[in-house]
Amino acid sequence: MRVAVLGAGYAGLTVARRLERRLSDDVDLVVVDASPDHLVLHELHRVVRHPDLAEVITVPLEDLFDRATVRQARVTDVDTDAGVATLDTDTGTEELDYDAAAVCLGSETAFYGLPGVEAHATPLKSLDDAFAIRQGVLAADDGGRVVVGGAGLSGVQLAGELAALGDEEDIALDVTLLEQADRVAPGFDTAFAAALDRELTDRGVTVETGTTVESATEDEIALADDRTLPYDVFVWTGGIGGPAALGGTRPSVGADLRVGESTFVVGDAARVTDAAAKQVPATAQAAVREARVAARNAERLVTEGPTDAAGDNPFDAFTFDSVGWVASVGDGAVAQVGPVVLSGDPARAAKAVIGAGHLGSVGEIEAASTLVNHELGWPTGSDAVARLVTALQTDHLTQGTDPASPSELEVPLAVPALGLLEAVAPAQGVDLTALTRLADRTAPGSPANAMGRALADSVGLFGAVFGRPSDDDAE
Repeated sequence: MRVAVLGAGYAGLTVARRLERRLSDDVDLVVVDASPDHLVLHELHRVVRHPDLAEVITVPLEDLFDRATVRQARVTDVDTDAGVATLDTDTGTEELDYDAAAVCLGSETAFYGLPGVEAHATPLKSLDDAFAIRQGVLAADDGGRVVVGGAGLSGVQLAGELAALGDEEDIALDVTLLEQADRVAPGFDTAFAAALDRELTDRGVTVETGTTVESATEDEIALADDRTLPYDVFVWTGGIGGPAALGGTRPSVGADLRVGESTFVVGDAARVTDAAAKQVPATAQAAVREARVAARNAERLVTEGPTDAAGDNPFDAFTFDSVGWVASVGDGAVAQVGPVVLSGDPARAAKAVIGAGHLGSVGEIEAASTLVNHELGWPTGSDAVARLVTALQTDHLTQGTDPASPSELEVPLAVPALGLLEAVAPAQGVDLTALTRLADRTAPGSPANAMGRALADSVGLFGAVFGRPSDDDAE
């Protein structure tokens, strides 16, 4: 008996680690991925500004499993009727038969056949992509332009990171974010989207909504309104398509996530309709939660077969009900928890907990600590970081050894009246970013930011007058 987990992203890692605990030792569990490492994808945009984070957000697959066999190979085809996956390995092509499988291959960037876009734009799907974007920005002349096509959460986070990179490197960088819909983050709550828009604008990103890309050349983008945008770096985060192994399509699956008799398609690789007949968003949060259902169903398929004694479908059904979202924008962040939208330190704390929680849940404690340091500016060896990372290892936050996801993280977001707000809030949410922004040290123009700058200027003046050594001179 063999169970195959195809892909080791968020969904694949969750399925495989759960099946290791649930399946008997006589079941052959095989994990296949094109990379030898698991990538914490929702932190990939950070690498554009902080390339040293590449080692922090990659974890060798061999370190993550107790008994599963890890195969480094590219899955090129999945025959769900026959129960066969075709693998492209270093030694050639081979077939992997399975009795049950979870297809967790993620998505590919969709370019929609727009002339020149795939040829000239860089996606953000790998470390190589992040390094290429960074190199392009640093190579651009002062006053260069970066255009990001697509203002979903990936595009929003990348645009914010690029603006911060320009500030840090003292490059007069023009960052423009394009979105075809009438607002950024079009698939999310309007209050959350509006807060992201404000955060982007305040941090120097030019946001153009209602703007459609028609084509691209090596140095400019043609828009549907007859304008052209010159660029030095063009990044495309404008949509997703299915993995090549599924013919480039994302098959539609129901709440049991099943395609055929013995195959489950999980995460971004599928278009999922849950038990409440709602379309599930393609997010890491959804992928992890789907994976838990897929693991239970794969176990049931192995132990009980495809139907029960009455011929009924015995499989669990997935229902998605998110309690919130978090996105970073440079050194800032916006979070929505229930109906409440926040920015500043509470949102940054939520973002840090999610990333560090994922790493902590798979035993990467030092990496989790480093990530907290990058997100919050805490010293890596501080007691606060140690306490946070210890908390992230507990079952209460990480649901055993599964990767953490925003919906499961009950973080202290400094909103004592959250329960009351949730009870009385309108469906579209309560925007508290104006309040939380007042104390946000990273927000341009906030009182806390102005005070910090004034204090820094005063310290600098004191040193100049009285000969106090600078940080560069101090031993």
